[in-house]
Amino acid sequence: MFTIIRNTIAVAMLFLPPLQAQTTSSADPQSIPVIDGGIGPCSADFTVTDATGAPVYDAKIRVHIAYRFMNAHKLDLEVGTNAAGKARFTGLPEKTRQGLVFHVSEGSREGSVFDDPAKTCKATFTIALGKQSQ
Repeated sequence: MFTIIRNTIAVAMLFLPPLQAQTTSSADPQSIPVIDGGIGPCSADFTVTDATGAPVYDAKIRVHIAYRFMNAHKLDLEVGTNAAGKARFTGLPEKTRQGLVFHVSEGSREGSVFDDPAKTCKATFTIALGKQSQ
């Protein structure tokens, strides 16, 4: 009986397509990475550069979102930039009590930017990373 089950699983694995993770390391470095919060119609587009204006690859952009009644719901999102220093957040809430603060970091460099989605639902930011203050 065990042999039949093992053989059935082996045959099934031959014919099933391989599963892919949402983020793969072989992703196209030119396509713009997008993360969808799924909680509203707003978005934020980012271009991350260094002090000389050159794009920064794989800079991490993070945001903590507290939303709904009494900010009882919370969501943390993170996305990395592509080779052109670009990344996008979609599905952001239209209203937040305190706005959204996006933190950007890569190595020892960091930056941040504030957005009030009630005023700028489709925001666009260019952030030049500087050294971390100690």
